[in-house]
Amino acid sequence: MRHITTIGFDADDTLWHNERFFQLTQARFADLLADYAEPVHLAERLLAAERRNLGHYGFGVKGFTLSMIETAIEVTAGRVPATVIAELLAAGREMLAHPVELLPGARETVEALAAHFTLVLITKGDLLDQERKLAQSGLGELFDAVEIVSDKRTETYSRIFAIRGSGASEGLMVGNSLKSDVLPMLTAGGWAAWLPHPLTWELEAAEPPDRAVRFVTLHTLGDLPPWLEAQDGTSGG
Repeated sequence: MRHITTIGFDADDTLWHNERFFQLTQARFADLLADYAEPVHLAERLLAAERRNLGHYGFGVKGFTLSMIETAIEVTAGRVPATVIAELLAAGREMLAHPVELLPGARETVEALAAHFTLVLITKGDLLDQERKLAQSGLGELFDAVEIVSDKRTETYSRIFAIRGSGASEGLMVGNSLKSDVLPMLTAGGWAAWLPHPLTWELEAAEPPDRAVRFVTLHTLGDLPPWLEAQDGTSGG
């Protein structure tokens, strides 16, 4: 087993809560459109809009808000009241202003590893929103680098770990998304630690690569330092 020298951390739903705010807003969206569509049908239409719009708006609150407005126009055949549009815009602004709440063990884990490894925050989404959340989290000073990317692909990890560390083969990516944090990192030749979260966006779903040698499932962030210590020859620089 080669040395792990660099650890990449996902942010949303790995270090702090995120998806629950989307789900709360989606429930509000369903209430606003209750006279026009059943909740299940509305959710399907919204998910289709989000998938369709990823290439235009990217990930994050702004794209989600625009997809809600687009779906509202579609399901009402263009008759959606302006007051509903105003409510959806207000809901988006509220999401962009919600306080950051760290997940259990986030600060303790990052602090424990900061002295032994190169730490890189690797997150996708709206630049301003991700910068705001990082600043409010109080974790920024613990990371050696921050990478806010439009998407997480194999080439993304190959590039970041080559620049910020000693290559993907000596890197570990930690996150809650199998699709974004685990599978592309493994394809890049690195290690991946999956932290399942009870609330996961459907577009981030994938099958766990259980037979992958460089893959581990952790129950909590606090399990990460002991797992690293247990690996023969994985101590940082």
